[in-house]
Amino acid sequence: MIIDSHCHLNYEPMSLSLKDTITRANNDGVKYLLTISTEDKTFDKILKIISDFNCVYGTYGIHPHEAKNHTSINSETIINKINLSQKIIGIGETGLDFYYNHSEKNDQMKCFEEHITAAQITKKPLIVHTRNAENETLEILRKKKAEKDFKILIHCFTGTRDFAFKLLDLGAYISASGVVTFKKSIDLAKTFKDIPNEKILVETDSPYLAPVPLRGKSNEPSYIIHTVKFLSNLKNTTFETFSKITTSNFFKLFGKLN
Repeated sequence: MIIDSHCHLNYEPMSLSLKDTITRANNDGVKYLLTISTEDKTFDKILKIISDFNCVYGTYGIHPHEAKNHTSINSETIINKINLSQKIIGIGETGLDFYYNHSEKNDQMKCFEEHITAAQITKKPLIVHTRNAENETLEILRKKKAEKDFKILIHCFTGTRDFAFKLLDLGAYISASGVVTFKKSIDLAKTFKDIPNEKILVETDSPYLAPVPLRGKSNEPSYIIHTVKFLSNLKNTTFETFSKITTSNFFKLFGKLN
C-alpha cells in the first residue's frame, strides 16, 4: 500500500476525469490520497471530492503565492474551515516562497504563522511549502515550536542537506516528490539517502512534477510508484518494504484513516 501525501485533485486535467484518475491510482496500490488546499475559493471543491471518494482526504490552507489575496485569514478562520469535515486532516499547504514572490514576504510570513497557530491548537499536521527561504522558514518554525509544539511535514523537499537535517532536529517529516528521480537531482538524491527512513513520506504534487520515466507529462497519483521504486533502490530495500515504511510514517503523522 502507498499513500500519495500531496496531490491537487481539483486541478485540471485530473478534475476532468477524477473517477478514472483515482481508479488508476487504486489499481497501482495507492490506497489513500491527500488532496491539498491552496486557496479559500476552491475549498468547496475539495470538500466535494472527499465526500465523493472514500479513499481521498483533504486539507485546508493558503499557498504562499496566494497570501496577498488572503490577508484577512487568521487561525480562527482556518480552524473553522477544518471543522467542516472530519476528513480534513491537515493544515496547508502554507509556507514561504521567495523564488517567485507572487506575494509580499511580510504577507507570506503572517499567513504562515496563522497556519502554525491553527496547527498548534488543533494538533493537525502543518504541510509546509518552502522555496528559496530556508533561513526564514527555519526561524519561524523554531520560534513557534518554542512557544508550543506542532507537527510538521515539509512537502516536495528540494532543499539542501543542511536544511533537511535542521528540519529533522525540529521533528519534521520530509516528503519526496518526483523531483528526486530527475537526472540533475544528484545532491537531492544523496540527501534522501541519508534521511532516516522513518521520517520520509512520498507524494506526487500532481498534476506537477511527473517522475522519470514520465517526466514532462501531466502527473497523477498512480505515477507515484516510480518515485517509490527510485527511493527503494536508493535505500537498498524492496519496493514493498519502502511502501510499508512510508505508509506507516503517514499514519504516525496524520493518524489512522477509516
